[in-house]
Amino acid sequence: MLLLALGFLLIILQPSSGQFPRVCANMQSLLSKQCCPPWDGDGSPCGELSSRGSCQNILLSQAPLGPQFPFSGVDDREDWPSVFYNRTCRCEGNFMGFNCGECKFGFSGLNCTERQVRTRRNIFQLTTSEKNKFLAYLNLAKNIPSQDYVIATGTYTQMNNGSNPMFRDINVYDLFVWMHYYASRDTLLGGSNVWRDIDFAHEAPGFLPWHRAFLLMWERQIQKITDDENFTIPYWDWRDAEDCGVCNDEYMGGRHPSNPNLLSPASIFSSWQVICTRSEEYNSQQALCSATNEGPIRRNPGNNDKSRTPRLPSSADVEFCLSLTQYESGSMDKMANYSFRNTLEGFADPQTAISNPAQSSLHNALHIYMNGSMSQVQGSANDPIFVIHHAFVDSIFERWLRRHRPMLEVYPAANAPIGHNRENYMVPFIPLYRNGEFFKPSRELGYDYEYLQEPALESFQDFLTPYLQQARQIWAWLVGAAVFGSVVTAVLTGLIKACRKKKGGTSSEIQPLLIESEDYNNITYQSNF
Repeated sequence: MLLLALGFLLIILQPSSGQFPRVCANMQSLLSKQCCPPWDGDGSPCGELSSRGSCQNILLSQAPLGPQFPFSGVDDREDWPSVFYNRTCRCEGNFMGFNCGECKFGFSGLNCTERQVRTRRNIFQLTTSEKNKFLAYLNLAKNIPSQDYVIATGTYTQMNNGSNPMFRDINVYDLFVWMHYYASRDTLLGGSNVWRDIDFAHEAPGFLPWHRAFLLMWERQIQKITDDENFTIPYWDWRDAEDCGVCNDEYMGGRHPSNPNLLSPASIFSSWQVICTRSEEYNSQQALCSATNEGPIRRNPGNNDKSRTPRLPSSADVEFCLSLTQYESGSMDKMANYSFRNTLEGFADPQTAISNPAQSSLHNALHIYMNGSMSQVQGSANDPIFVIHHAFVDSIFERWLRRHRPMLEVYPAANAPIGHNRENYMVPFIPLYRNGEFFKPSRELGYDYEYLQEPALESFQDFLTPYLQQARQIWAWLVGAAVFGSVVTAVLTGLIKACRKKKGGTSSEIQPLLIESEDYNNITYQSNF
């Protein structure tokens, strides 16, 4: 029984997040461009002997990109991850991971066949012990090295095309800070030149799916290092807040008594050091963030530029945003009008949905309001408020998905900014995930939000959901079949009646009224589906 239990833990605690798997961060893997590590369960690459997966060539999307990035072959993140690897594990069924050693989000068990849905809760509704456990988990993640992943400290060119690997260890929390930085950093063009209008996680359609995947991976890493498989990220509902309700020592850290830009010494977060906050320094050196410590977390909530962000978002702002029917529109960047994504991200007015980059609303408003480490995109994940803020943003995304029930085709397949098309792989995650894979209801990914649950309808909806999804995918064919069937039925009925009447005689009194061909062509058939 003990061996069985250990085997089960081996399955559920397999690596799950992104960036460079430690087992692939070496010269041999880089020169062969192959990352297909063995699964510990059977020792074969990708668990192939156990039919978990196999080593396959990466299939890159060939869909055209938008005009925002006018270069090619200058950034390691283009056609991710092909600069580093062009063969990775392709997992079967419900298996997932860089070696197919874990279960997809929403599944568990030895063979990943057990469905599960965990609930994310309001941080203010946690018990004192639950809240303290969450804070302790955050601090543990900041102080425990990642066993499975390392980060790159140089570009592929600086690594001499793989013959001089440049990687380093990093703690679990900072691994995610670094990934957020890497996805949003500027392109290094050589000399002192950079290209700033590029971001693989923001200002485009992938903003919401990318952060959804990011939080799921972060959540699973916490589950792994704490051996608490039921852990979920709490969310901070900031609608109609008059101030930062979590900015106190009971929660995410209060204000320092003598320096309003720092955290209270009574908070565990006051001792945290930030990384990846000096983007101009990295750009001038044409270097990547190496994750060295750069000082304490800075935060001065409410003392922000009021002309840019006059207040925190209101319930009315959120409701208007949810009423927008288009997920994406126009240029599909921060200039998009009437776009749900752009309005929720905060680049469009939450009362008109017209783009206004000079203002920061909804998601962006919280970052600006914090007036510190959270307010600079590349280093914003240093502040632990980041995760509870984005959990609530994700819940608004979930509300929109449930209200409008979009098909996958609603997510743009082409012409989005680089990295944001539906079939593009998300930077910098390994194992690989496509943007479209997270454009789906949260329950399909194994989690829900406490304030969105409908207990009375839950089981019935779970029963109907797969059938409704299939019907939505083939509704056009069904309607076409119904119309075609009604046409055929009408024609056959007319012919049969005509034949019967013809047999009964051809006198003028019983002769059928024939329809002229031009009138026949004007008949329309309708079907209500």
